[in-house]
Amino acid sequence: MRFGVLGPLTVWNSGGGQVRIPELKVRALLTQLIVDAGRVVPADRLIDVLWGDALPANPAASLQTRASQLRKVLEAAEPGGRRLLVSRPPGYVLDVEPGAVDSGRFQLLVAQAGGTGDPRDRAALLGEALALWRGPALLDFADEEWTRSARTRLDEQRLTAHEALAEARLDLGEHTMLADELGDLVSRHPLRERLRSAHLRALYLSGRQNDALASYQDLRHRLATELGVDPGPEIAALHLSILNQDVAAAPVPPTPPPAPRPRTGLPLPLTGLIGRADAIEEVGALLAAGRLVTLTGPGGVGKTRLAVETARRSPSEACLVELASATRSDEVPELVATALGIRDDTTGGLTAKLTGALQAKSTLLVLDNCEHVAGPVADLTSALLRAAPDLRVLATSRRPLNVSGEVLWNVQPLAGADAVELFVARATAAAPGFALTAGNETAVAAICRRLDGIPLALELAATRVRSLGVHELSERLDDRFRLLKTGHGDAPARQRTLRAAIDWSWEPLADDEKRTLRRLAVHSGGFTLAAAEAVTGEDVLDVLPRLVDSSLVTFGEGRYHLLESVAAYCREKLEEADELARVQDAHRRHYTALAVEGDAHLRGPAQREWLRRLDAETANLRTALDHGGGVRLATSLAWYWVLRGRLGEGLRSLTSALAAEDDPTARIWRAAFTLRTGGIPDPADLAAVSPAPHAEAFLAHARVGVGDLTIDETRAARALATARATGDRWGTAAALNVLARQAVVHGDLAGLRDLGAQSMAIFTGLGDQWGRLNATFALGVHAEITGDYAEAARLHREGLRIAEDLDLPADVSDKLSLLGRIALLEGDHARADDLHLRARANAVRQGYAMGEEFADLGLALSYRRQGRFDEAEPLLHRWLEWNRGIDSEVAQALILAELGFIAELRGDAGEARGHHEQSLKCAVNAGDPRSMALAHEGLAGAHSLAGDLTAASRHLAEATALRESVGAPLPVAERGDVDRVIGRLGR
Repeated sequence: MRFGVLGPLTVWNSGGGQVRIPELKVRALLTQLIVDAGRVVPADRLIDVLWGDALPANPAASLQTRASQLRKVLEAAEPGGRRLLVSRPPGYVLDVEPGAVDSGRFQLLVAQAGGTGDPRDRAALLGEALALWRGPALLDFADEEWTRSARTRLDEQRLTAHEALAEARLDLGEHTMLADELGDLVSRHPLRERLRSAHLRALYLSGRQNDALASYQDLRHRLATELGVDPGPEIAALHLSILNQDVAAAPVPPTPPPAPRPRTGLPLPLTGLIGRADAIEEVGALLAAGRLVTLTGPGGVGKTRLAVETARRSPSEACLVELASATRSDEVPELVATALGIRDDTTGGLTAKLTGALQAKSTLLVLDNCEHVAGPVADLTSALLRAAPDLRVLATSRRPLNVSGEVLWNVQPLAGADAVELFVARATAAAPGFALTAGNETAVAAICRRLDGIPLALELAATRVRSLGVHELSERLDDRFRLLKTGHGDAPARQRTLRAAIDWSWEPLADDEKRTLRRLAVHSGGFTLAAAEAVTGEDVLDVLPRLVDSSLVTFGEGRYHLLESVAAYCREKLEEADELARVQDAHRRHYTALAVEGDAHLRGPAQREWLRRLDAETANLRTALDHGGGVRLATSLAWYWVLRGRLGEGLRSLTSALAAEDDPTARIWRAAFTLRTGGIPDPADLAAVSPAPHAEAFLAHARVGVGDLTIDETRAARALATARATGDRWGTAAALNVLARQAVVHGDLAGLRDLGAQSMAIFTGLGDQWGRLNATFALGVHAEITGDYAEAARLHREGLRIAEDLDLPADVSDKLSLLGRIALLEGDHARADDLHLRARANAVRQGYAMGEEFADLGLALSYRRQGRFDEAEPLLHRWLEWNRGIDSEVAQALILAELGFIAELRGDAGEARGHHEQSLKCAVNAGDPRSMALAHEGLAGAHSLAGDLTAASRHLAEATALRESVGAPLPVAERGDVDRVIGRLGR
C-alpha cells in the first residue's frame, strides 16, 4: 500500500487503485501519521490536531475510535492493511518504509541524485522525484496550523530539487528550454539566489544576455529593498562573468563532505552544525597542508564548533583543550597535560613531558579560547611543534598567536540563508510549532541581518520566540543587550548573554584601543582609514590593526566594519564617556566634505569612480543627514540621488533640511524631485532663483512640457548664461541639453539637432558619460522624427549601454521606452511591448513616476495599433488625470489624441471629435506644432467618419502645413491614421 501527501491526501492499494478515506477527522489522523511515517506520534499531539481547543468529553477514547475507523478502511483496501497502524506508547505510528510514502520516496530520490556524478542520471532521478508532486503539499489541510511546519519543509525541499534539476539540465546543455521554463518559478520565488543563478546561466547560454543582466538587477533591487542585503558572492561572480561573456556552460556541483567520525577527546554536539560545510572542508585542507591553523573571529561566531567539527573529521587522534579558565601563564601547559591525560607527579618539566608524549604519534591538538593567554599559548605551541613532527594544532582565538608558520582563517558570520536556517532550527526547538512562513520571513530575515549572522546572537534570540514571537523580537532589537540576556544554562558564562560575549573582548583592550573603538561606532555601513582618522581625531594607523587582530573590527576591500552588536555596545561606551555629540559632529563634518567633493567629481571622467565611492558611503551619508547635515549636505548629494534614481530619498532629505534652514538651491532641487516622483511642487519652490546653474537646469529639464514653457525657457537660459559666465562647461552642456528638449515641444527640429550636437560635443570633451547619455535623447528623437529609425535606435542603444554601465536605473527605464517607440514605428509590436513592460517595471521599482508614465503611454500606443482598445484606454485615462494634475499640456494633447483615434476606430465620430478638439486646445496652449498637427489629423478622421469630407480635407491640409512649417513631414510608419482618412476621401 502507498500513501501520498504531495498534493491531495491519497492512498493506493497494491493494484494501483485509489482508496477512499471517509470522514474528515480520520483523514486528518492519517495525514499526520503519513507526515511522521515510521515515527511514533504522541497521542496528545494527535488529539490537538483533530480537535484543538474543542475537546470531546473523553479525548483518549475518541482518538481510539478514529484509529479504529482508520484500521477498518486500511483493511478493507487490502488484506492485512490494519497492521500498518500500530499503537505504540506514547501514541500511534504508521509502520511503513519511507519509500511507501510519496514524500519519503521524493527524499530518497533526491538523496540518490545528489550522490551521482552523471548529470543525465541526476536529472532523471530529480525529474522522477518532482513528478511525485500532484499539487501543493498537504492540500486537504493547507489552511490548518498543524500542517504549517511540514508544508514549509516540503515546499523548501521541492524548490531545492527544482534548483538541482536545473543545474543538471544546464550540464546537459538544455539552456534554451530552461530559460523559458524557469521564468515562472523565478517570478514566484524571486529571492532564491540558487534558482536565479540557474536562470541567469540559462538565459546567457541561450543568447539572452540582456535578459540575464536585467534579471540580476531585479534580484539586487529586491534583496536591497526587501531584506537590506546584497546578492551573495557566487551570483555576483556569475553576474561579472556574464558581463565579461565568459560564463562556463556547466556549474561545478559541490563535493559532499565526508561523513563525520567520532574522535576521542572531543565533545559530542547536541545540535547540528549549520552553514559550515565549506568551512570544515577548507580548514581541514589547511591543516593537511600546514601544522598550525588559528581560527579567528568575533565572540559567538562559532569558532569552537567549527574547530571541533573539523577535528572530528581528522585522520589523527584529536584532543580538545579548553583554555577559557586559564588565568596564569603556567596554567596553559597544565590544562594541555590534563586534557591529554599526562600526569605531573614525576620529575622533569611539564613541557618536556608533553613533548615526549606527542613525539611518537599523530595528534591534532585543539586549543580553544586562546586570546587572553595568547603569549603562553604561543610559547608552548612553538615548542611542541618543533619537537613533535606529527603534531598539528588547531587554535581558536579572537586574535592571532603570532607563531612562525601560523595560518589564519577568519570565521565569518553566517550568510543570509544559513543564518535563517540556524535561527529557524533553534526557534523551532524553543517554540514547538514555529515555522518559517510567508508571513514571518521578512521579520526573521531582519533579525538575522541585524544580529550580523552571529550564531550565538541568533541562538539567544531564538530562545525569545516562544515569549515574544518574531515580529516583536525584530522590533525590540534596538534594546538587544537587555533582550538577549538569557541563554542556555549549560553554556559558558561568557556566552550566556550577548553583553557577556562582547565584554569578554572589550575588557582586555588597552585604553587607546577602547577610545578608538567606541568613537568608530558612529559610523554606519563601514568606513575608510581616512574617515576613521577624521572622526576619531587621532592617528589610528597603529590602533586599527590591533582592533582587527582582536576580531572587533573587520577589514575587507579597503573598508573597515563593526558588527552591529559591537557598534551598539560601543555607542553605550561612547555615551558613558560623554563623547557622543562631539564625535557625531566630527562624523557629520567629514561626510559633508566628502559629499561636496563628490558633487564636483560626478560631472566628468571620474563619474563612475565617485558613484561607487558614494555608494559605499550611503549609510554614513544618511546618518550624517539624520544628525543635522543640513542643506549643504543635501544639495551636495542631489545630483548623486538623480544619477542613482533615489529621488524619494532625496525628496525626504531635502524637505527635512529645508525645515531647519531655508535655501533657494535646495528648494529648486526639491521642486524637480517632486515633479519626477509624480507630485505637485510647492509654488514657493518653483519661484526660487538659485545661483547654482546645475539645479536651475535640472528643474527646467524636469518641467519640459509641464506648465508655462516660457518660465522654464527663462530658467534654462539663465542657467546657460550663468554657466558660460563662470566658465562652467558642464553647466553649459546641461543647459544646452535642456534647451534641446524644449525645442522638441516647439517643433524646432533645427534647434533640436544643433543644441543636441553642441551638448554632445561638450559632454564628450569632458568625458562625462551621463551627459553623453542625455545628449543621445535629443539626437535620437531628431532621428526618429525625421524617419531615420536605424540611427535613432543606435543612439538609444548607446544611451542604454551607458545607463547600464553606470547603473542609472531611471535612465535605463527611459532608454528602454525610447527603444520601444522605435520598435513600434518599425511595426514590431511584440518587441515594443516587451521593451515598454521592462521599462515600466524598472520605473516602478525606482518610484520614478515620469518613467512609468512614459512606458505606459508607449504600451497604450502599441495596444491601440493592435486593436487592443480595452487595454489601451485605462492606461490613457490614468495618465491623462495625472498630467492634468501637473499641468502638462503636451502630454494631455498626445493622450487625448490617442483616445480620439480609439473612438474613431470604434465608430463613434462624436466622441472622437470631442477628444481631438480638447487635444488641439492643449497643443495650442503648449505651442507645439507637431501636437497641433496630430490633433488636426484626428479631427480629419472624426469628420470623415461622420461624412463631412470638406471639413476632413481642411483639417488634413492644416496638419500638413504645420508639419512642413517645422520641417517634419509625417513619416511613412506614422501615416496609418492619415491614410485611413485619405481612403474615405477617395483620393
